[in-house]
Amino acid sequence: MEPQAQPSLLLAAFPPELAGLYDSPPAGWQVRCTGVGAITAAATTARLIAELKPKRVLFVGTCGAYDERFAIGDLIEVSEALSISMEEADGRAYRPSIECVRWPGTLTFAQPLGLPSCTVAVPAAISKTVEGAKLLAQSASAEHLEVTGVFAACQGAGIPCGAVLGVADYVGPTAHEEWKANNQRVSNAMIDTLKAKGVFQGD
Repeated sequence: MEPQAQPSLLLAAFPPELAGLYDSPPAGWQVRCTGVGAITAAATTARLIAELKPKRVLFVGTCGAYDERFAIGDLIEVSEALSISMEEADGRAYRPSIECVRWPGTLTFAQPLGLPSCTVAVPAAISKTVEGAKLLAQSASAEHLEVTGVFAACQGAGIPCGAVLGVADYVGPTAHEEWKANNQRVSNAMIDTLKAKGVFQGD
């Protein structure tokens, strides 16, 4: 019996951000959802790695931009996932020096995606003030909730991992309404772009 080929693993927090791929996975890919939040995402990703033994992991989703470096609808490749809080950013809290708070994206593509890459911050909860966005913008360009957990689990298992996110809102008091208005459109466009760039081919 020939050994079974290792799949690639495509992840998102919940099915709408997969724009139809949850029910119709590309050939050679397993498609799953991590749930919301970094801790849940880390636990789910670790379990899926143990079960599926993927050769690589790609996370897709939407994020909030901290400022006008990115516009709604822009796509970004995550170069680094940063675990941070507003209290840390303004000096009111700190972490032990031996704690890992940064995880790089390690996945390479057969053809470069040609997307801007940046550090993405992952706080424990969604930031909802202009002041908070300005503070965290000193360390990152955008905010997300799961990518640190996904990257930490993958790198702990030695699996190449990456993330592509679509900007669906600007972090601040109107972010949730913007996200609800834009999330599905941005998710659909992101998956269409990845398909067009051949990300899901050749597996």
